[in-house]
Amino acid sequence: MTTRFSLPFTVALLLATGVPAISQAQVSLMDRRKEVALALSACPPTVANGAGVYVLEASGYVKARESQNGFVAIVAHALPNSQEPQCLDAEGAKSHLPRLLKTGELRAQGKSTDEIALFAANAFATGVFVAPQKPGVDYMLSTENLPPDNAGKGRAVEPFPPHVMIYAPYVTNADLGVDGSPNGPLMVVGEGTPHALIIIPVARHDAEHRSGQR
Repeated sequence: MTTRFSLPFTVALLLATGVPAISQAQVSLMDRRKEVALALSACPPTVANGAGVYVLEASGYVKARESQNGFVAIVAHALPNSQEPQCLDAEGAKSHLPRLLKTGELRAQGKSTDEIALFAANAFATGVFVAPQKPGVDYMLSTENLPPDNAGKGRAVEPFPPHVMIYAPYVTNADLGVDGSPNGPLMVVGEGTPHALIIIPVARHDAEHRSGQR
């Protein structure tokens, strides 16, 4: 069963491109055990037990657990006041993960949005960052995918629905016959870029995930 997808397009684009903070605010650090559990909540139960995990510290992300199955889980922050638990397959660990790790490192150094965006653009141009070389999946099955809280004004936010993201370098919405509407059956974010992703909503899996972790 799928659900109607209501992810705001502008934030979806941030998730796809890894664009860093609009301001230079820092991400609030979490208790490590809670962050590990939150990262793994993005994975299917069959993947979570063997997935590697990265957690955020003051200087950037560090590896908390080695991967046993090629998957890597991480709580990304497209913006300092958002959280996006992700579970990347082996292809994503080679292509998307380095960008997420570097964004965390540069943000911890106090780099501005423009500086980090320029670094990412140059890294793609010079081959430091690369597009996925084959299809793959970035699971975002957590029920705690949280958008920005209105720049810290305390506004209650609705979690993004669980979804999966398929690597689709340079694909556009038009290629798939959709208009990019968040209410469509799927959408492409970062379209036309090396880090384009097809976002597909899925049914909530929290009960399944809990049973799989017992």
